[in-house]
Amino acid sequence: MFALGVIGTGMLAVPVLAGSAAYAVAEVLDWKAGLDHRYTEAKGFYSVLVAATVIGTLMDFTNLDPIRALVWSAVVNGVIAVPIMVVMMLLGSNRAVLGDAVLTPRHRLLGWAAVGVMAVAVVAMVLG
Repeated sequence: MFALGVIGTGMLAVPVLAGSAAYAVAEVLDWKAGLDHRYTEAKGFYSVLVAATVIGTLMDFTNLDPIRALVWSAVVNGVIAVPIMVVMMLLGSNRAVLGDAVLTPRHRLLGWAAVGVMAVAVVAMVLG
């Protein structure tokens, strides 16, 4: 039963991850995005969606150890989280960007504390 659950979750993950990748790339490149658009309206979005789905599916037929891939993807995500969090904190504190909706002092303190904890974790991982 557990194995069926893991397999089912994996099958659900491919289209979800492909879709999130397509939306992210389309957003960054200022393309039309969304499943409500036709292919002719959002070619870039659908191309990324198809490519990500195909790549994700083809990975099943490689000798790639899925557990090792999950571990390494978590490591990479943890490392790149620090600069992303720094940028988010800088944007969240910038009145020119957010106007009156900037982070409160409490949220700034908590946010920078989270950045610090993540940075310490990355340093500990690298040195450990």
